[in-house]
Amino acid sequence: MPTMVLDDPLGVVCVFSDGDTAEFSLEGLPNPRLARDLAVGLVELIHPHGTVDSAGSVVHYVRALRRMVLAVAEGGFIGGAGDLRRGQLAKFWMAGPTHLEAQTRALVEGFARSGGVLGEGVLELAAGRHFNIQPNRQALPPYPEAEWDRLASACRTLVEESYAAHRRALLSVAAGRHPAEGGWTAENFCWLLARSGPISTPGFAAALGVTYDAFRSRGGTVLFHQAVQAAFPHLDALIAYRLLFGVYSGIVPDGIADLGVGDVDWAGDSTVLLSYVKGRTSTESLNLPRAAVRLLEQWLSHSALLRGLVPAAERDRLWLGMSLVGNARLVRDVDRVAIQRWVRRREVFGSDGQPLKIHRSRIRTTYHAVRDKSTWSGSARATIDPNHTPSVEGDHYLTATTPAQRHLVETIVEDAQHDILRRAHPPTVITEEDAAALARDYPQLMAGLGLGDAAISELVGGARDVFTAACGDQLSGLHGPAGKPCPARPWVCLLCPLAVFAPRHAANLLRLKAFFSRQWQQMPAAQFMAVFGPYAVRISQVLDRFDPAVVAAAAIAVAGADEEIPLRPEERTT
Repeated sequence: MPTMVLDDPLGVVCVFSDGDTAEFSLEGLPNPRLARDLAVGLVELIHPHGTVDSAGSVVHYVRALRRMVLAVAEGGFIGGAGDLRRGQLAKFWMAGPTHLEAQTRALVEGFARSGGVLGEGVLELAAGRHFNIQPNRQALPPYPEAEWDRLASACRTLVEESYAAHRRALLSVAAGRHPAEGGWTAENFCWLLARSGPISTPGFAAALGVTYDAFRSRGGTVLFHQAVQAAFPHLDALIAYRLLFGVYSGIVPDGIADLGVGDVDWAGDSTVLLSYVKGRTSTESLNLPRAAVRLLEQWLSHSALLRGLVPAAERDRLWLGMSLVGNARLVRDVDRVAIQRWVRRREVFGSDGQPLKIHRSRIRTTYHAVRDKSTWSGSARATIDPNHTPSVEGDHYLTATTPAQRHLVETIVEDAQHDILRRAHPPTVITEEDAAALARDYPQLMAGLGLGDAAISELVGGARDVFTAACGDQLSGLHGPAGKPCPARPWVCLLCPLAVFAPRHAANLLRLKAFFSRQWQQMPAAQFMAVFGPYAVRISQVLDRFDPAVVAAAAIAVAGADEEIPLRPEERTT
């Protein structure tokens, strides 16, 4: 017996997946009409329609239902769910608590899914952002590498096998005939399915002109099930496609469930901009990775035959598939229960030997945890997802790291600390170009570099000059591989502890200062400060130590053009 609503006495009878039953009374409420409508919404949440699959869970929803009916009745409301208005619901939900708001929102949405008609804007309010936000829970860690590979492999295997069978079915359609004329073969069954569309086993038997019993006794059922699974994507294949799509793209699961074909924006042959809805925020978009694009192309091809045979209202649904083999019903929802059953059927086990628990949000976390970040180029917006704040990413992704990733993060932190210490040292500026003055004024530099008299003479005389300074040791490996010439850009020398600045460098320093001015004019302030800010401060400190007459004389030779500085093409300002 399916879950149903009883009118006399008013109540709900539930049948769960383990065979247990339970009955819940809704008698004694001041508005039986509203109570019945919400009970209809409750039925949509209970197995097999929804994910609620135990009497204990239903008890909470029944309590929430009763509290909602009593609360709105106090204001004199006597109508049904279709008479509710946004203001009434907003007042009730804002009063909380969190669990009451969440449960009654689900009841209202369930009523709408059952075919009930709601007032203008009520469904949008019920499905929108909650007034009482649930407290943040600790983010789930990424899947271990072995479990992640096992899940992805199981999905890929099923996707490839089902699509190969579908391709063979399409070839059969071209060469097939009506089974009544050409015989009961897989090819001819596919030929008929391509014309009849989704059909039940008894309906297919009737199309052949035989009874269901005769069809089954002659072995037609097995052959029909094979043909219909090959011709149309079914629940198992659909789950595999959706999970693999999440593995490839990292899109949150609550956003891809209700996607339509119109949400897929093709920008050329290999680029897709996908618009989707994220439950915690709102509409978002993502430029899909190449693997996700190819998978999406394959899915559209796999579901094309079915899409052309279903009613027009169903054709825009992206994840279109058959619910059961031998049943003409389309998949309406893929809940947690269905996914865990899929896991058991496909024998996807975790490291503990038990069926792998699929947390679809954990797929997103794992996707970002394993994604290669070696191409990061120092963007000012250094977050994985542009829809996140840095604090959210730190809480949900950067804390969920593997040992190798933790080592890399610690290395970055150590490098940053060393860089801060280097910046704290004052610049080494000599005003008299002789070795005696250098050795007397900067003994710590001489000791740190281990420079001899010949090396000091080279520093003072210009033999070790780079663009903006004289370098204590270009092969030190401070900014590149040890033993190789330093690859640092000209402005990096301003904060380098190996740099020694002399009056002969004043002209180049002024040219670099003019370059900073041009960059300031064309770059956003925040970006300029992140890229050039520390160097712009240091260059002023260096020039202030020179004699003003030296700086004024050097300024005569400065034209203020990019050609005066060794720049790469992408660094030019004009």
